[in-house]
Amino acid sequence: MNEVDPKRRNRPALALHVPEPAYRPGDTPDFSDVVVPAAGTAPRPDVAATAAETHPLTNHLVRVLDDAGKAVGPWDPKLDPDTLRGMLTHMMTVRIFDDRMYRAQRQGKTSFYMKCTGEEAIAVAAATALAKDDMCFPTYRQQGLLVARGYPLKDMMCQIYSNKGDKLKGRQLPIMYSDKAYGFFSISGNLGTQYPQAVGWAMASAIKGDSRIAMGFIGEGATAEGDFHAALTFAAVYNAPVVLAIVNNQWAISSFAGIAGGERSTFAARAVGYGVAGLRVDGNDALAVYAATRWAADRARSNNGPTLIEYFTYRAEGHSTSDDPTGYRPAGEAGAWPLGDPVERLKAHLIGLGEWDEERDAALAKSIDVEVRAAQKDAEKLGILSEQGRDNIESMFDDVYAELPWNLVEQRDAALEEAKGL
Repeated sequence: MNEVDPKRRNRPALALHVPEPAYRPGDTPDFSDVVVPAAGTAPRPDVAATAAETHPLTNHLVRVLDDAGKAVGPWDPKLDPDTLRGMLTHMMTVRIFDDRMYRAQRQGKTSFYMKCTGEEAIAVAAATALAKDDMCFPTYRQQGLLVARGYPLKDMMCQIYSNKGDKLKGRQLPIMYSDKAYGFFSISGNLGTQYPQAVGWAMASAIKGDSRIAMGFIGEGATAEGDFHAALTFAAVYNAPVVLAIVNNQWAISSFAGIAGGERSTFAARAVGYGVAGLRVDGNDALAVYAATRWAADRARSNNGPTLIEYFTYRAEGHSTSDDPTGYRPAGEAGAWPLGDPVERLKAHLIGLGEWDEERDAALAKSIDVEVRAAQKDAEKLGILSEQGRDNIESMFDDVYAELPWNLVEQRDAALEEAKGL
């Protein structure tokens, strides 16, 4: 045992702080400590405002829909009823699609799935606010981007099943979609990579004199990755035309937001240190998400620089089908979340406007369910994951090299010979 230097004998022993969530399984969740400002109280700076003028908003919460479902305040985007109904339809489609694919995984039809229950407003409203040819660099909970841009549900399912209709030829994990034509960059399982990719794409767009911007998404847990900080540095230094979204859903795969620094400040406040514009937004309020995303997109398109947006929400389901949240979260926590259900909130807003009702809502849910089931039936005609064999095995060597190296030619030929012998 080392002896303590007499000169340091009276100094207090050093200690570390290990963040712990407020509630564990068996506890009663209580979100009374979550500060939720009244809707409409956040000021809306001009799109050309300096970054510093936005920094007070990194500790506020941009909200448009009040508790009665009424749109209030300067951030109200004043969307027409058709646009609102379109967003509601897309959000409901994502939720029903998620439920069907979750069941498919539990039935052994695919290996893996990730739901975005409670987060539907973020991707759908963002897609509605962006131009259709803007490039998105998503994580694995932004399936709403594809749905809102009209991507065929069958094609999404074929990718999940890795079947003959999978445009990615089974080379990506289920739900890691990719389609350049729909402005949807390949999802990566390596967390954080999409941030510097989004910034780099936006810089390239500016170098070419293009008018398209990029939007990158990241979870609050992945902000602890180095890629997050590298991306912010480049975005700030080069004034990249990019919108950088942090989806703070309170939980990474079993670790809560405090592990990534959420106890110390808001995630939006990281914009201050980099000198870029920042907003903190109610992620369960589709109108607030739309307004903030559109503001940031207009800012980027006007060469006023990048914006970091924290969408404050809650992951209602497990991290994935491989995760059991009952092992680390108390039961009923999702229902106690103070910002409510994004689908129900947008529905209530439309009803309040006299542009919707319960009867039409039930009919829409039924028609979406029929559409999703039909797409699933068509996709499964092309096969499910467990049925995939060694047909066309040589295709795994395609689309990588312009001219296949000799050693891979040998591997391809050996794989073909093995496949023939089975």
